[in-house]
Amino acid sequence: MVSKFYRISLLAAMVAVSGFFVSVGAQTVTGSIAGGAITRGGSARATIVLNIPGGLHVNSNRPDSEYSVPTTVRATGRGLTIGAVRYPRGRSRKFEFSQDRINVYEGRAAFLFDVTVPANFRGNTARINVTVKYQACTNEVCYAPKSKSITLTARVR
Repeated sequence: MVSKFYRISLLAAMVAVSGFFVSVGAQTVTGSIAGGAITRGGSARATIVLNIPGGLHVNSNRPDSEYSVPTTVRATGRGLTIGAVRYPRGRSRKFEFSQDRINVYEGRAAFLFDVTVPANFRGNTARINVTVKYQACTNEVCYAPKSKSITLTARVR
C-alpha cells in the first residue's frame, strides 16, 4: 500500500515538473503586416506579438539589469526598407533572484515597425524574416536566452 502511494506520488511529481518545463518554452511569436498588402511605393505597419504564458515574464528591451538579456526584434526583407522597431514599455518588478528592479514584459508584448516597398520593387510578395530573442524567467530564476523566427508575407499591389 505504501509503495503504491510513493509510485503515484512520484508519477504526479514527474507530470507536474514536465508540464512546468514545457511552459518555459511555450512563448509564441506571431505577426502580421497591416491589411496583408502593401502598395508599391508605399509603407505599411508590421506588428510582431510575443505571447508569454502566465507564471513567466521576459526581460524588456531595456531591462535595467547588467545580467539580464534584453528582448530584441530583428527584421529583414530583400528589396524592402525596414524601419526601426518600436518596443513597448515594460513593467519594473522586483524578483527574488535580483537585488534590483528589472523591467519586464508579461502576458503579451507587441513590437511595431514600418515596411516600405520601393516603387521599382520586383515581385508580387513582400517577405520579412523576423527573429525575436528573449530571456524567459519565473519569479525565482531565469532560463537560457531563446530565439524564435517567423516570416511575414504581404501582397504587393
